Order: sequence, then structure tokens, then C-alpha cells
Amino acid sequence: MNPSQIIAVVIFAVTMAAIMTEKIHRTAAAIAGAILLILTGVLSVESGFSYVDGNTLGVLIGMMLFVTVVKNSGIFEYIAIRAAKAVNGRPWALMALFMVITALLSAFLDNVTTVLLIGPMTLAITNMLKLNPVPFFMTQILAANIGGTATLIGDPPNIMIGSAAGLSFNDFILSTGPAVLLVMLATVACFYFIYGRKLQVTREAREIILGLDETKAIKDRPLLIKSVVMIVLVVLGFVLHAQLHLESCTIALTAAAVMLLIGRQDLEETVAGVEWTTILFFTGLFVVVGGLQETGVIQLLADWLMSATHGSLALTLVIILWFSALISAFLDNIPFVATLIPLILAMGNSGMDIAPLWWAVSLGACLGGNGTLIGASANVVLSGISTRHGYPITFASYLKVGFPLMLVSILISTAYLLLRYT
Repeated sequence: MNPSQIIAVVIFAVTMAAIMTEKIHRTAAAIAGAILLILTGVLSVESGFSYVDGNTLGVLIGMMLFVTVVKNSGIFEYIAIRAAKAVNGRPWALMALFMVITALLSAFLDNVTTVLLIGPMTLAITNMLKLNPVPFFMTQILAANIGGTATLIGDPPNIMIGSAAGLSFNDFILSTGPAVLLVMLATVACFYFIYGRKLQVTREAREIILGLDETKAIKDRPLLIKSVVMIVLVVLGFVLHAQLHLESCTIALTAAAVMLLIGRQDLEETVAGVEWTTILFFTGLFVVVGGLQETGVIQLLADWLMSATHGSLALTLVIILWFSALISAFLDNIPFVATLIPLILAMGNSGMDIAPLWWAVSLGACLGGNGTLIGASANVVLSGISTRHGYPITFASYLKVGFPLMLVSILISTAYLLLRYT
């Protein structure tokens, strides 16, 4: 390794250690790591910012602004009460219902948008039932990443893979869909033993919930109507963004601009509702990972991965799946997948059947994001919401639950891919 690569790896390792140990706030650690890369000459200011994913930040800012306006209508409280009454106020049934809703939404929306919509509902109903929302948020983080794996538009790596390999929406449903269904069932079952049997709600709290009139939760009926219309349009926009030739961030920022104009809410209060510490965290993290990409460290890892398999489809499949999962638990999966795509295409040009390898990359990169608190955007955003409302989710507390369940999902995916494709 050359000096620039060594510096990039050391800064990345120190930044990750600071984030994991939480001795320093994760946003401060990420920004400090980015600045160090610039000060040491590994990256220039211009090259550093070139690694910042503007589409991701645009989606984050746009949807945070959108949700901040929409929630003032009372729609989240309304949906939360209806959901709680549908399961008779039983906490485990409610948790499982929210997991299913989160997974389904994530299949058709990006994961960040999904958790931004689900988060306020969860806070509303757990406050009413006097429950700690952290277990609910934990289940929803995993459900969001699992659901997003099922479709072409559910997670950015899938969009990249579909574009490079010429795969359709139906290809993903038929290929990753069955694995996602199995993983989701196993995850729900695991969460029953982790959280479900411990959830307790007092009779008084249940009676209060069941006696509530959800229509009275609506604070602003005109804003509610506007919100429902805009939510439908946003969903359609995300589903059809490829056909409309629009980036996801364009959809999100347009929705935010429209709601700011028609919502008639206090602008300063709305802007303050954006999780700016999360935005800055992602900005710094993109630059830190960009240092590894700029110096060729990610390329070295990918080259080693390909040479280690010696042309065996089964071995290549397993190594790509597990390597993608473990790397994606700690690194942003977008640059990693961007590095793997041309290498897999090169293997195809050499005569290897690479069709199964696309599904290994998809399942590994998307499900691997469940491994740690920084593994996927949804993890960071929802943990930020939880922390902001007085219920911190630490790196260590998430790791104890998320990493083992991620390993379970990859084991299931391994069996599925080997049985189906080798």
C-alpha cells in the first residue's frame, strides 16, 4: 500500500472507532475525519465534495421538510390510533403490524422516506401506550432495509444493479423477493423472542387507546387533505421516477417545496425540524469513504475478492454475498457496489454465468446494512429521530441486536442462492 492508502485507511479506522465507541459524537467524528483527509492531502476540497452523494442528501432534506409540515395536520396520530385499535391495543401485534407496513412501504419508497413517515406514527402510539419506542424503532430499521431489498427501486444498490445488468422490476421481485419473504418471516419470529414477550401495556393504557376517537387527532383538516394528496403523488413519483427521468432527490425536494408553499406553516419552525446533525454526519461519512475510493483501497478489496474465487460459481456467489454484507455493515454500499459492477461485468465477458452474482450483490449490500447503526441511511435517520425525542439508540446497543439478525438474514440468503442457482 502507498502512503496515501495507508493514511486513508488509518483515518477511516480512527473515525469508525470514534463512532463505535461514542466517545465523540458521530457527526463530529465524521466531519473531523473528512477534514483530516483534506489536511493530509489525500483529498482536495473539490474531490472530497465530489464523493458526497447529493441525491441522498437531497432526499433526506426534502423528505424531512415534507414530513415536518405534514405531521402538523395530525395524520400520524390518526393512523397510529387506527392501527392500535385494529390490533386491540396489543403491543406485540402492533409491533409486528408496523414491521410489515414498514417493509411494504420500503419496497416502493426509498428507505429514508419510509422511516420518516413511520417514525412519527411510532412515537405517537408508544407515547399513548406508555411504551419505550426504541424496540419499535429497532424492528422498523431492519424491516425497512429488508423490504427495500425486494424491488428494483427499494434501495439505491438495486437501482445501480438493474441499470448495469438490464434487469427489470419483475426480475427483482421474482429473484430477491422470495429470499426477502423468508428473511422477513425469520426476523419477525426473532423479534418476538427478543422483544415481543417482554412488551407489557397496562389495562388503563389500552382502554384509553381503544376509547380514543381518531378523528379528534386531526389538527388541521385542510392541511390533512393536502398532505394525503401529496403523499400519494410522492409515492407515485418515487415509483415512476425512472420513467419520468427524475432523480429521487428531485421528487423529494419538489414535494418539500410544494408543501412549504401550500401548507402555510411557520417556515423557521419547519426548517428547524430537519435533522441537520444527521445531514452533516452523512456529508462527513461520504468524504471519509471517498478517501478509500480515491486512493484505490476499495478497488484493491474488490480485486482480491475476484481473484480468491478461482472461477467457481458457488464459491464466488458465497464470497460476494458475505463480503458485500460485511463491508456494507460498515461502509456506504453505493461506492462499494459501484466498484463491484464493472468487475462482475468483466467476469461475464470471460464466459462466466454472472446472473446469480447480481442477486448476491443485491442481497448482501442491502441486508448487510442492518449490521450496524451506520450501515444504512434508514438506521442513522431513525436513530436520530429516537435520540432527539429522548430515547437514544447507541452504536453498541444496536450492534447487539442488528448484527446477529443480519447474520441470520445472510445465512438464509446463502441457502436460498445456492439451492436456486447452483
